[in-house]
Amino acid sequence: MALKKSGFFRGARMPFKKKEAEHKINDFILSTEVRLIGENVEPGIYSLEKAKETAATLGLDLVEITPNAQPPVCRIIEYSKFLYEQKKKQKEIKSKAKQTIIKDIRFGPNTDDHDFQFKLKHAFSFLESGEKVRAYVHFKGRAIVYKEQGEILLLKFAQALEAVGKVELLPKLEGKRMFLTVGPRSAKK
Repeated sequence: MALKKSGFFRGARMPFKKKEAEHKINDFILSTEVRLIGENVEPGIYSLEKAKETAATLGLDLVEITPNAQPPVCRIIEYSKFLYEQKKKQKEIKSKAKQTIIKDIRFGPNTDDHDFQFKLKHAFSFLESGEKVRAYVHFKGRAIVYKEQGEILLLKFAQALEAVGKVELLPKLEGKRMFLTVGPRSAKK
């Protein structure tokens, strides 16, 4: 009964919870003294009331930037503009971050020489474009008996790619697959 009164009963969705603000602004700042920074403001330590007054006269917001400092650092800025610039910086950092792409090449324990050369050619192009290559031998059914053949095949593959790539992970058996990872020798420009 108590659950039904509050609006929560079996099968009901939880109400949308508002996202909390990242920074405390204006009346939400609790400290009595703050270190004030910003444009058209003389940096220094002010009482919270004086800082709010200064922000109000400039028509801007008082935003707590560093809450853990003693006293907390506050900046007089337009809060929405500040959030926009922060998102822009985060997006720029994310776009500059390098994402590694790993291309998979699959072999069987008894891969023919022509197939091997064909897959080797693809691995060359992947490594030259700056991507990593993960080659693996997949053992079906009782083919696991040919583990040595699979390892020899992967080592031959690594040796053939020695000019454009370096081995990052030597052949390793995991379940029914034996893996080998090769990374590019030099980063793509």
